Amino acid sequence: MGRASKTKNQKKERAAALHNAQQEFGTVPHSFVFHRGCVGKNVRQLILDVRKVMEPYTARALKVRKKNSLKDFVAVAGPLGVTHFLVFSKSPSSINFKLFRLPGGPTLTFKVTQYALIKDVVSSLKRHRMHEQQFTHHPLLVLSNFGLQQIHIKLMASMFQNMFPSINVHKVNLNNIKRCLLVSYDAETQLLDFRHYSVKVVPVGVSKGLKKLLQEKFPNMSRLEDISELLIKDINLSESEAEQDGTHNILELPQAYAGRGNMKAQQSAVRLTEIGPRMTLQLVKVEEGLAQGNVLYHSFVHKTEAEVQEILARKEAKLQLKAERRQKQEADVERKRQQREAHRKKSLAGIRRRQGQDGDSDAEDPGAPEQQDPAEQSDESDAEYYRQEVGEEPDEDLFPKRTKRKQGPSGSALPRKRQRPSQLEQPSAAAGPRPVVPAHRAKHGKPRPRARGPGQTDSRPHGGTGRPQGAPGRKPGRGPRRPGHEGGRKGPKLATSRLTGRGKLLTKGKTVFRQPGHANKGKR
Repeated sequence: MGRASKTKNQKKERAAALHNAQQEFGTVPHSFVFHRGCVGKNVRQLILDVRKVMEPYTARALKVRKKNSLKDFVAVAGPLGVTHFLVFSKSPSSINFKLFRLPGGPTLTFKVTQYALIKDVVSSLKRHRMHEQQFTHHPLLVLSNFGLQQIHIKLMASMFQNMFPSINVHKVNLNNIKRCLLVSYDAETQLLDFRHYSVKVVPVGVSKGLKKLLQEKFPNMSRLEDISELLIKDINLSESEAEQDGTHNILELPQAYAGRGNMKAQQSAVRLTEIGPRMTLQLVKVEEGLAQGNVLYHSFVHKTEAEVQEILARKEAKLQLKAERRQKQEADVERKRQQREAHRKKSLAGIRRRQGQDGDSDAEDPGAPEQQDPAEQSDESDAEYYRQEVGEEPDEDLFPKRTKRKQGPSGSALPRKRQRPSQLEQPSAAAGPRPVVPAHRAKHGKPRPRARGPGQTDSRPHGGTGRPQGAPGRKPGRGPRRPGHEGGRKGPKLATSRLTGRGKLLTKGKTVFRQPGHANKGKR
């Protein structure tokens, strides 16, 4: 029962610790360290070393492409909680380092006068002290000589302090402090020294030989005559261990520290070992915003008050003009939208008014008379004319009744399907040749053939088409001669001029009639 309750309490404690850790991780400042432009191999390695300094609250595996702009990093910085950008760039004369404060600035621009990589610093030491456990917590920031009253110095101090989480001296765990970052300002040269150290705490008050035993490193006693020499003399010690401890690095521990002999309320010495990188920086300028605002301070360019006011007035006029253009553009967009809306309403009102006057245009009026097809009206007029002139009823095949053409959805007649010549109706030879429509009928429309009674012949002169079958000069079995045939010579298919029964000419280019048996020449 006790084990179950203990396990339940442990789960609650772990969940609470995880929740607190997530909240703490979200509230502390984060950073991006990257470069802009072509910087070279050594500067790329310097960027990786600076990321080691900023761990664990930085993107250690940040990938940067050439097409990425500063706006791309700003866009992703908000959701990720990034508060600072450390940007390196290279010019033909120097290496530049910019420090951005998100989201609204300011921007500090430094010139890197000297730098050394981690591998250079470690190779210069006889014994270096650096391991992965040191980078699980952020370093302790130490600022030196930043108490001056100049505004740019105070701004630099504030920027460096906000880059790392704040420390509560009453609640801090000393075992979490494994590294130290020292930023020192020299007022004479106006340079900043950027140094990165590893922190080690050793007990004080015992001989260094005994310290070896406490650290489970048994010294070499081949040259000792007695065991007491190990406790009295300092032998076989490294150069760093042989340095003298004093008031500058001896203190009383407020709590137990990791390492043998580091007890609470006991004196211990704090020793620093540089692990790199190392940089010497010179402040060039301070700007408002993200490298796009007013220049608040410049180390090399100094302007008078009148020049500063002129620059500010020019920028203010530029911003005002931009705002006016944007306001005008928004007004134009709103005006066009209102015009489109008014036009739409006017069109809808016109459509409703037309529908109210004409009624439903799609529905048919059952009381309205049906409109006849123009082709049927022409056939009826031709049949009436035939009755008046001949005095008999025309044959059915002389004026065939055309079927009414189908209408489309909009009420217009659909186009007729064109028939092939083989599908055309062949007139019979017994019916005889079709009559010719008088010229006064051909003037007003397509000429229609005129029928003749039985035994009647065409009263045209010799050479026309009124010769009966079996006439001399013609081969038997053939139909009447085609128009224009004379003396065995073929004439044109279209009659140029023909005399009608009343002695009038037809218009040029009009077909008189189609001869039987010659509708499709060559196809039998």
